Amino acid sequence: MKNLKIALSLLILISITSCDDFLSEKPDNRTEIDTPDKISEILVQAYPQMSYFEIAETMSDNAFDSGLPETLRNNEQNYNWELQTETTDIDTQAYYWDACYKAIAHANTALKAIEDLGSPSSLNPQKGEALIARAYSHFMLVSLWSKRYNPDTASKDLGIPYVTKPESDLDTKYKRNTVAEVFDFIQKDIEEGLKNVTNDYKEPRFHFNVSASKAFASRFYLVKGDWDRVIELSNDLGDRPVGKLRNYASYENLAVDDQKLKYSGSDAETNLLIVSANTVIARGYYLNRFNLSGTRRPEIASASTNLFNKNWYYNFYSSNGSMTVFIPKFYEYFKYSNVTAGIGDPYVGEVLLSNDEFFLNRMEAHVMKGQIALANDELEYFLSTRTDGYAATDKVTQAKVVAKYPVISNEYTPFYAMTAVQTSYVKAIAETRRRDFLHEGLRWFDVKRFNIVVTHETANKPANILVKDDNRRALQIPLHASSTGIELNPR
Repeated sequence: MKNLKIALSLLILISITSCDDFLSEKPDNRTEIDTPDKISEILVQAYPQMSYFEIAETMSDNAFDSGLPETLRNNEQNYNWELQTETTDIDTQAYYWDACYKAIAHANTALKAIEDLGSPSSLNPQKGEALIARAYSHFMLVSLWSKRYNPDTASKDLGIPYVTKPESDLDTKYKRNTVAEVFDFIQKDIEEGLKNVTNDYKEPRFHFNVSASKAFASRFYLVKGDWDRVIELSNDLGDRPVGKLRNYASYENLAVDDQKLKYSGSDAETNLLIVSANTVIARGYYLNRFNLSGTRRPEIASASTNLFNKNWYYNFYSSNGSMTVFIPKFYEYFKYSNVTAGIGDPYVGEVLLSNDEFFLNRMEAHVMKGQIALANDELEYFLSTRTDGYAATDKVTQAKVVAKYPVISNEYTPFYAMTAVQTSYVKAIAETRRRDFLHEGLRWFDVKRFNIVVTHETANKPANILVKDDNRRALQIPLHASSTGIELNPR
């Protein structure tokens, strides 16, 4: 998989062997996809098998110059919002682009097989999963490689190619849909998919089950600003999801590796969708200079950042003198292809969707609907599960939120209007999300949708500032894709 050079037209071929071999074989290289079991089998691959976490996290304001003497080239390029050297090695921008289109290809092949079988109702669960999976990969692509969603400009802004059918023609040319078109396609797939998704899996947390599908849909509608739909989707979660959020108190006496395993475990109630990603992110804290540094961590996660002025439950560790620090979230499993030679690939169980994010989305929607009292109760409950020594006397009030998160002119500028109180609450929730999902890249998507300015400092160099509406907020199209005719982003 490393160093594999493929054009976008080849990304939609379902093959893990050579492309030439594929052209003379069936889509799964073995047999016709003509039974429910075979369709379900191919849907296992309808999820990106690579991580975007390091890419997104390093571009955000969670990354600093730690002072480590060396770093991976990709890490430095992400930190400076540069086009990466053309490579499809793991954890690169091009590899995630490829991984998403491969996942889309599997979803489309499943959908075509369902259609060829006459679209019986018995295959509705597979259809629902395929549609949601297709929507998810396209959403991740447009979120990374396009400008932020803005309904006033979306019909002109460059999106990404939305692929809705399997292809085997090597000469197929693709053009970029607009952001508005991509969002319309995503919404159509989401709404149709939600009608059919199920929890009927042996391991539901490795599929787009009902809750995972709704959580993803809430992320999409949060970006669109459809607060009513976000709330409706999260109604089953409720305003106090007791027992459904991550139990950080239970991590306190666990060894580091046990914390990593617990974080991405399928038995954790909060984990809604888990994927096994080919990534070295578990090594990032000692491989990457531009990371969460020990000296800057207090700005994000110290008692002073807690609304109750108490310590957090988050456990930070370091193995390099605190130059970089990490929360144990990623347990690496190394899959050997040749044990004698020590050759293989690293994999990590990554949580792509959780009740924690789902609940924060609901909270933000309530703020935007003006339901401040309800948001107070929700934020208090969320913080209670993260705060060491939380007591019933620790209350969230509007006065506390406004004082802790004062409005700064031109800091948060989404496409929609917010009152001063809403701005303080949205900032409080965004900072909570930032802290809770350290290392997981979600902060970058808040940086984009709120148009937050990011300053990246590097020793002995001028500061690199990502200003509002900076073209670098959209990743540049990978060169191997642009060489097939995919239009580049402006720079």
